[in-house]
Amino acid sequence: MATLGEKGQVVVPAEARKTMKLEKGEKFLVFSMDENILIFSKTAGLEKFASHLTDKLKDINAVIKNNKNK
Repeated sequence: MATLGEKGQVVVPAEARKTMKLEKGEKFLVFSMDENILIFSKTAGLEKFASHLTDKLKDINAVIKNNKNK
């Protein structure tokens, strides 16, 4: 979990930085959708991320459909 600071900065938790091998000055692409989703992606990982979402689209749609039916 991360918290938005006064100046709009987000601190990436140490465990996530280690897992992602992030270094000071690393550049990210930032995507938003509506007011509820914000995604940070290393530029090198964007293609892999898009592929992962495509593979998981069926699962994501099923979850959305189930939540609407409740």
